[in-house]
Amino acid sequence: MSITPAFSCTLPVRWGDMDAYNHVNNTVYFRFFEEARVQLIEAVAGGQIAGRDDGPVIITANCTFLKLVVYPNDVRVDCYLSDPGRSSFMVRYELFAASDPKDPACTGDSKVVWVDHALGRSVELPSYIREKFS
Repeated sequence: MSITPAFSCTLPVRWGDMDAYNHVNNTVYFRFFEEARVQLIEAVAGGQIAGRDDGPVIITANCTFLKLVVYPNDVRVDCYLSDPGRSSFMVRYELFAASDPKDPACTGDSKVVWVDHALGRSVELPSYIREKFS
């Protein structure tokens, strides 16, 4: 992507992330996305999002696998925010292996809906999230 990411983080590839084919298992990429997304939202919120009355819920998650990632390695996940709605937004991801930092190993996206946990329904995005789209 040609724009600056809203957030970027580096995560370690662990030995246990590998599968029988000696590369990172496909399910782990979603964990990398999850960790980057949580770090992004906590950075924007100025603290922990766990234990709040409201928060993000993922309703879609997609990943396109482009290259193998193997241990030992680190990955960088760049997050881009787009498509803000009343209660939702998209997070798009590019994941790069430290061993090949110029070409993404995978890309993906998630639709995030802000939910009131007690009511079990969507609510308006908090101002600190909405401000990221200004």
